Amino acid sequence: MAQKRVNLDQGTFSCSICLDLLRDPVTLACGHSYCMDCITTHWDGEDPEQIYSCPQCRHLFTPRPVLVKSTMLADLVEELKKPELQAAPAGPEDVACDYCTGSKRKASKSCLVCLTSYCEKHLQPHYSVVPLKKHKLVEPSKNLEKKICSHHGEVMNLFCRTDQQCICYLCSVDEHKGHDTVSAEAERTEKQRELEESLKYIQEKKQEKEKYSCLLEKERNAIHLSANKAVEKSEKAFSELICLLQKISSDLTQQLRAREETEVERVHALSQKLVWDIPELRCKMKMLQHICKTEDHIRFLQNYICPWPPLSEAKLSTNFDVGPLTYFEEVTAAVTAAVSQARSKLQDVLRETWTDLSLQETKVDIVLPPPELQTRADFLKHSREITLDPNTNHTRIELSEGNRKGTLFLASRSKPNPDRFTGYTYKAMSAEGLTGRCYWEVENGAKSLGVSAVYKDISRDGMNLRSEKSWALSCGKNNYLFWHQNAYTHLPSDIQSSRVGVYLDHSAGVLSFYDVSETNTMTLLHRVETTFTQPLHAAIGFWEMGDTAEFVKPK
Repeated sequence: MAQKRVNLDQGTFSCSICLDLLRDPVTLACGHSYCMDCITTHWDGEDPEQIYSCPQCRHLFTPRPVLVKSTMLADLVEELKKPELQAAPAGPEDVACDYCTGSKRKASKSCLVCLTSYCEKHLQPHYSVVPLKKHKLVEPSKNLEKKICSHHGEVMNLFCRTDQQCICYLCSVDEHKGHDTVSAEAERTEKQRELEESLKYIQEKKQEKEKYSCLLEKERNAIHLSANKAVEKSEKAFSELICLLQKISSDLTQQLRAREETEVERVHALSQKLVWDIPELRCKMKMLQHICKTEDHIRFLQNYICPWPPLSEAKLSTNFDVGPLTYFEEVTAAVTAAVSQARSKLQDVLRETWTDLSLQETKVDIVLPPPELQTRADFLKHSREITLDPNTNHTRIELSEGNRKGTLFLASRSKPNPDRFTGYTYKAMSAEGLTGRCYWEVENGAKSLGVSAVYKDISRDGMNLRSEKSWALSCGKNNYLFWHQNAYTHLPSDIQSSRVGVYLDHSAGVLSFYDVSETNTMTLLHRVETTFTQPLHAAIGFWEMGDTAEFVKPK
């Protein structure tokens, strides 16, 4: 409220001739005040009959009044000139007051009738002068001249629905005569309603997709949690199985070692017995050899000893059998057979439980995509001339340059047909289906441009930029986004592309986007590796009126 009071005071203490704060203020007998220089200059040009009048109320004075500076008004004006009471100066991004001289002040309103922007000080007549009160004041605008008809120089306050463009009242009786015309305000109301409906629809879609995104996030977390639990339980199960096998192996090892010790002790006992038996047998053998050598028969008979062992035991008998030295082969064979049988049963169980799990070694063939082309000359070997299909472009896109260039207009430029892109999808796609290895370039004349490769059967309405049948690079001011399957990837880059190159290797599933500089230097912006199931069509898309793009022949 205090600021409003200061604005009214500034208007009150402004000279109605120069519209600036009073300088050396003087007050006439009628009560109106002026700058001394302003009223003096005004009266100097008055009627030579020496009749002087007030510029505001036309009160007559004879003779010419003697002008005396009003000290009180001068003090009040000086008070109003203090910095805290002055309008802010216009900055680089602000709309400047058209009436200010010298240092421009920031405009607070623009008048659509005067086609002029005013600061608060110079705006006061629009609040106090009755004819000016009817003028339409809007927020400050730098483009007031765009509201003037280029043919008639009048304010465009009408809208031709037939041609979908703004016109002035002279246009309505001239080249737009007989057309469906309404006031700009009425059309704005209608368009506002459409935009609000679209905004509501987009908001609902946004909320729906955000909700779906949250559900997907929960599902992803649930997948991670479930997978972690499955891994934990499977690891525990296999660990228990491993522990069981290790215990069986340990028990078998202990049994084998115990049997080994028993057999070794048996062999050792037999060996010790032989140590004692061999010398005794050696002694008896010498005695018998000595008797056998006696030549005297009497003496031989006298020394004869009963044979040992008795002759009835024809063979030398022992209490042990060495055998083929294969004590543990039967254990080895049994263990091998048991393990093989257990492994076979385990494989069968796992195959029945998880059909996609195989314990056999699987050979995986990895097919690497071909390397990126290295030089611009390599790309140009695969260059293709692209022409847009005149049956697919949005009705607001006009084709030119042999259907190689597209321009987005406010009004429809083509007749509707079922093959055209509709709604807010301002796109057009090529007539040619692209396979094999191809390279093409798009000259960017847009503030925001979409360069994409799409399948022919892509949906022609809605936000198909995000379709699973579209691979699109969105080029904005120092900003790049890659869209596919309702998701985008932000591509950090400080490049503002004036030309975008696209390279396709259809069989290898490679799609690459490049920035092409004025010196023909190519910088990779994004690369896709996938599997293409249909021929691709080159496409362009716009967002702002007046944007253009052209498929040029690379050189």
